[in-house]
Amino acid sequence: MIDTLAGALGFGVQDPSFWMPLVFMVLLFAIIVAAAVLDGFDIGVGCLALFAPAHLRPRMLGLLSPWRDANEFWLFLGLGLLLAAFPGAWGAIMGQLYLPLTLLGLGVLLRSISFEMRLRSPHPQQSRWLAGFAAGSLLTALSHGLLLAQIVVSYRTASGYLWFSAFIGLCTFAAYCLLGSAWLMMRVGGELRARSVMWGRRAVRWTAAGAVGVTVVLAFANGGIFLKWSDGAYPAVVPILWGVLLICFVSTEMCLQRMIHSSYRNTALPFVMTLLVFLIVLGGLGYSFFPYLVLDDITLWDAAASVPSLRLVLSCVVVAMPVALIFNLRVYWRMFGLSRPPEPPDFQGKTTKAVLLSAPRAASGVPPTQAEGKPGPDALR
Repeated sequence: MIDTLAGALGFGVQDPSFWMPLVFMVLLFAIIVAAAVLDGFDIGVGCLALFAPAHLRPRMLGLLSPWRDANEFWLFLGLGLLLAAFPGAWGAIMGQLYLPLTLLGLGVLLRSISFEMRLRSPHPQQSRWLAGFAAGSLLTALSHGLLLAQIVVSYRTASGYLWFSAFIGLCTFAAYCLLGSAWLMMRVGGELRARSVMWGRRAVRWTAAGAVGVTVVLAFANGGIFLKWSDGAYPAVVPILWGVLLICFVSTEMCLQRMIHSSYRNTALPFVMTLLVFLIVLGGLGYSFFPYLVLDDITLWDAAASVPSLRLVLSCVVVAMPVALIFNLRVYWRMFGLSRPPEPPDFQGKTTKAVLLSAPRAASGVPPTQAEGKPGPDALR
């Protein structure tokens, strides 16, 4: 397949002009997946804060503290790599996605400011910044859905496509809520876990509806993609992906149902199945659009920078990628497993104990040093 593709483009397989854009496309896709998954549970927990009772919201945001700053890394890395490696597609893509990207920037800015200001503000004002973080998460989730819908319909703006964009925005919001609730089920117990199960049950069906909508519209709005699915080199790929998606949604629904009627035990199955849904949807989009960045218009090789520029960027990636991987492995290795809330020290109990110990000494007139078995000032004479 690689030889056929290289020959059709007029390149050799060993030609850097052929394989370097492929390498950067794989890196860009990996960054998009990391951003959707690792930043996804962060966005989902922020969206769920809109529905959580006031006494549970600080605990939900407290769980995000170790990963909050690391989650923003993927967005900026992906935009920077797209600009550096594929400058020929930057104008065409950014010009068509101006509105959802603006909403995304506003949402990310509101989330970052609200989260940091909540940590530094007096207690009476923390609820306002928490509401700002939830609103920013909602805006970010909706903007992701608008971005996905616009890419699926090839940037068409007719009225029917606008309604489809609004529907996918709502389903994307539900998908992030499902990912956030599944993560909370692993991390906490008690009331918050029980509420997370209920949130997940409401979100899983909307997520499934969004996956079906994206697939159907992607097939019927783009004739080339429909032919690729049905008569392409790998016609079995799409049915297999559909079957795995069905298994993921059914198993998640059954697991949540069992947790409601039998027990609220800790389980990672909904989180793993939701991650698999995200990976399948993104992988299906990548398979459908390859080798185009703008469907039927701009390929990877049309948009790629010159070979010397790609070599420079690739050398920077080779140096920076191990550092980024070590940093993120260090940050994310504790994102799984049950978390226990910190217990404040019992200052009142210690004070009471000190008072009780000092009361007999004061009544007997014995200096504290002698009562403790230590020589007093008279013993030193």
